[in-house]
Amino acid sequence: MSAISGPAQENLDFYTGVLGLRLVKLTVNYDDPTAYHLYYGDGLGNPGTLLTFFPYPDGHPGRPGAGQATVTQLAIPRDSMSYWIERFRNSEVDFDRPTTREGKETVRFRAPDGLLLELTTERSGRVVESWPEAPVPPSKAIIGIAGITLVERGLCATRNVLEGILGFRYVGELSGRHRFQTDSGSIGQVVDIVVDPEGLGGRQGHGSVHHIAFRVADADSQAGWKTLLAENGLTVSPVMDRNYFHSIYFREPGGVLFEIATDSPGFLVDETKETLGRSLRLPPHLQESRSQIARNLPRLEFP
Repeated sequence: MSAISGPAQENLDFYTGVLGLRLVKLTVNYDDPTAYHLYYGDGLGNPGTLLTFFPYPDGHPGRPGAGQATVTQLAIPRDSMSYWIERFRNSEVDFDRPTTREGKETVRFRAPDGLLLELTTERSGRVVESWPEAPVPPSKAIIGIAGITLVERGLCATRNVLEGILGFRYVGELSGRHRFQTDSGSIGQVVDIVVDPEGLGGRQGHGSVHHIAFRVADADSQAGWKTLLAENGLTVSPVMDRNYFHSIYFREPGGVLFEIATDSPGFLVDETKETLGRSLRLPPHLQESRSQIARNLPRLEFP
């Protein structure tokens, strides 16, 4: 999940200091090098754990609505919800009363810029890839992305993409949301759709999701998906080199921007496991402008 956020320091303090995620890559928005691109994940930044942000100190708040991904669900270990409620209270996080949904404890909360997030308990007992400086113990730490909620004016066209092209399975309507799921056995299997025919359209800004990404193994697999999407009438971007992965982008019929990104080459191409996220990394085409780019970026203090 990639979102637009408020100031970079506020973003860093929240996602590392409060949520306990690791900053695994400190770089810039390749399309706008005046802004950071901050990547957070587990101890190695494994696919399925990544939340990324384009922080801007100025601008207007976003508005969740139709044509947007609105809520990102983060999986936590079972029996850890009480820990997180206490942590949220101590950190003055804005959160709602915990509920039970589909047999899982769930709590909705908001980042400082208003981005909607949820914690949901994971039943599998999956092991978290921890890191030495993590402020949250591994037994309580966020495992990764559990699912994404989209708001759409209608169901049919987006369902055709998820089910008919991308290979998701329609589970049915659960708690007022239409659920699509893969059977990969990994995290990040769920896309929920809330249908709101009369609701306001979403607006980009602080606290709004820019796009969501689906993972594929490599360039050959990505090329196959690119061909399939085009054959089904979707407009797909050229392949874009993001240094740590390669990406293609397309909008599903409801307006949400989707990305298909390769797992390779990964975040260790220019840093070691121990030094991930500790220094500004730039792609080759921006290296000559490093001094100017660094001067224009706000200084960050690590929590």
